[in-house]
Amino acid sequence: MEKIYLSVQSSLLVTILVGFFFIGLGCISSRKNKNNINYIVGNRDESTFSLTTSLAASALGAWILFGPASAATWGGLGAVIGYALGTATPMLLLYNFGPKIRKEFPNGLTLTEFIKKRFGLSILKISLFLILSYLIIFLIAEVTAIAFLLNFISKTPLWVTAGITLVICLLYILRGGFKLSIITDKYQFTIIAVLIFASVILILGDLELNSFELIKKKSPALINKEYLPNYTAGLTFFIAVAATNLFHQGNWQRVFSAKNNLVLKKSLIFSSIIVFLIVFWMGYTGLIAFSLNPRVIPDLAFFDLVLTNNYLIIVSIIVCALALTLSTIDTLINAISSLIIVNGTEINKSFSGKSLKSKSNYIIILISILVFILASKGFSILYLFLLADLFCCAAVITVFYGFFNKKINTRLSYLSIMGALIFGLLFFPSPDFQSSLLVGNLLPSEYFSSIVTTNLLFISFSVAIITQLIFIIFYSLRNSLR
Repeated sequence: MEKIYLSVQSSLLVTILVGFFFIGLGCISSRKNKNNINYIVGNRDESTFSLTTSLAASALGAWILFGPASAATWGGLGAVIGYALGTATPMLLLYNFGPKIRKEFPNGLTLTEFIKKRFGLSILKISLFLILSYLIIFLIAEVTAIAFLLNFISKTPLWVTAGITLVICLLYILRGGFKLSIITDKYQFTIIAVLIFASVILILGDLELNSFELIKKKSPALINKEYLPNYTAGLTFFIAVAATNLFHQGNWQRVFSAKNNLVLKKSLIFSSIIVFLIVFWMGYTGLIAFSLNPRVIPDLAFFDLVLTNNYLIIVSIIVCALALTLSTIDTLINAISSLIIVNGTEINKSFSGKSLKSKSNYIIILISILVFILASKGFSILYLFLLADLFCCAAVITVFYGFFNKKINTRLSYLSIMGALIFGLLFFPSPDFQSSLLVGNLLPSEYFSSIVTTNLLFISFSVAIITQLIFIIFYSLRNSLR
């Protein structure tokens, strides 16, 4: 079917109209923010519905339009399942961790408060660096994603979309804070759910064969149980995404904002199911797109299926992408801001007093300028996410196992996290996934087996996890022998 595209003016008009809607909500909601605590976690009275929609909407950024389908074109069904499970699993892990930390910190605001109490100031600073790096890279990837989409649909320059999207979000979230993020998430989730469901009907209804039969006939390797990337890609995405979201301050804000533990647990279960189904579907579209067109651009696999000569569909895609983007970046901006407010004194002694919120806003604006510059460059969305994932993966075992094992002290935590980060980065692949800092640069690729050179991403995350385990096991054995 012939594909048509919107003009730059039409795309920007849709973007601005959607933006004005959320800016209006921001102006109304901002009057309710009385203090910094309200700005970070609201009134701690969120219901199951509001918390479920917010958890789901915040987890489902514009990356779902690109990442899962892209991963499916080379990682097969395993990558699809791993991506979906990795995105949904943190909700289930928070089902266990959340109530325990709420009990210990009934007035808690961030995960970093617990890290500081449990591990001390040095580990807090490392954790802050990793978490803030992850949130900022995530923010760059989200803005890049919406900029890519409008560029693909209407040839709108990346910098124009990046600038408008950031300004829209800053205009409402810096005023409305967390409570506004919860309110807008309800609208954004509704838009996302309706349009994703519509894509299921549109794509499956347009196929001549049953979708699974089509994949089996045209791309059997992608669903073959003997296809190695099905396992390595699936495990990689599961480890990476699950580890990362446990450190997402936006998730912890929602944990602390629940009315009670029952509401929290129900919301986490419902949102995990919703997130799994949506991410799985978006990855599955990559398998369909590749089966229909093996030359499809991986990042654009989903759009290759849905872009038709129907202007309503094109506008709906833009609205869906904007809802996904804004729901995620307002969560990210508020998450970064809350970390600065709560841990400002650990970052800089001058971050204190009544003007702390204003100071955090200035920092957010500076970060947004950096995000604007980098998003305008058009880096690979999936690659940016994977880099952010590695940062959190390097600390996840140490921090969360340390919640239960009191023998993990500050020194062990420091060595474990830094070792995992260094070894993980040594194997982390270059943007073309053909080499890494160690493989092909510090040492020739010929020194390594093909299993390593063709699975650098998997090796990178595995090494980060295993390094932490080795440090913890070695330290425990050494102490037991004393």
